Amino acid sequence: MELEHDATATAYEVCVGEGLIDDAGSLIAAACPAHRYSIITDTQVAGLYGERLLDALSGEGLNGMVLKFPAGEWNKNRENWSDLIDGMLRAGFGRDSAVVALGGGVVGDLGGFVAATFMRGVPLVQIPTTLLAMLDSSVGGKTGVDTAAGKNLVGAFHQPRLVLADPAVLKTLPGPQFTSGLAEALKHGLILDAAYFESIAAGLEDLFARQPDRLTDLIARSVEIKAAVVSRDERESGYRKVLNFGHTVAHAQEAISGYAWLHGEAVAAGMALEAAIGEAAGVTEEGVSRRIQEVLEAARLPVELDDEVDATRFFEALEKDKKRAGGRVRYTLIGEIGRVAASDEGDWTHEVPEELVRSVLFE
Repeated sequence: MELEHDATATAYEVCVGEGLIDDAGSLIAAACPAHRYSIITDTQVAGLYGERLLDALSGEGLNGMVLKFPAGEWNKNRENWSDLIDGMLRAGFGRDSAVVALGGGVVGDLGGFVAATFMRGVPLVQIPTTLLAMLDSSVGGKTGVDTAAGKNLVGAFHQPRLVLADPAVLKTLPGPQFTSGLAEALKHGLILDAAYFESIAAGLEDLFARQPDRLTDLIARSVEIKAAVVSRDERESGYRKVLNFGHTVAHAQEAISGYAWLHGEAVAAGMALEAAIGEAAGVTEEGVSRRIQEVLEAARLPVELDDEVDATRFFEALEKDKKRAGGRVRYTLIGEIGRVAASDEGDWTHEVPEELVRSVLFE
């Protein structure tokens, strides 16, 4: 299946289908011609798919080289960004090169940031290998690294030339990583497509069995939703904020846990809790948070914060959230399943009194 994402400044193909890694050489040659390709990946994915991708490139006469960094969210940092840049320079890569980011969201973000900054920007191909990355981070052009001050505070918008999502690679994905991706798919339904949300809820058994056709349909629909949002607001100046449902609470949970929580796990708990915050604020229909919690629990996802997250640590973490505006924390809230609630000011986020948040989360 092929989908075309057309953002404000850049159009590119998102290809979804089994076997795409082995066909990557011809697809990359057509969409992203370059003299050399820097395949940026982590140590775990390199052992699984690095050689296969090199073989796919060499089969089309393309010159590729694997550069890897240690796996883990905590390694999405400026030090590894610098090491990868230096590795490309030492290997003689020039402005006629391209970057292929092969891996999950961490690889996509870090590899994308390398592409955005190497020689002031070279072309990028995204080959996501986790469900979450296929549905979310590989589409939309956000790249970046984490710092001690917070997550994704240094980065750039850099759209790929091509995205290849191969559901076959999900067979090697650990269970927690798989359910983390389901959280993102459920989020897409919660913000923009109630029928999609309920279809995921009804089809969890097939998804857990990783049926290829079901996964292809899931990835394709989520990419359609994400691409439509990004096309409307490429640089997150307005409407793209609808994608942040669950993320304000999630980023605090991630930071406090030292990123021991997977992103999708944190977003799942964030969605359940932000729906409860929305109900308490009179924005979200009553009963929505209960339905969300039911589905998330059936999807084997958390719906509450860690016991170690107390009010003091939570609100301290929010001080570092990049979604703050005018020094105040903003929440993306849904009015009902399938619809994000606009604020009275016409924005897509809401300022919620700290006392109300405190009462919902900690009392």
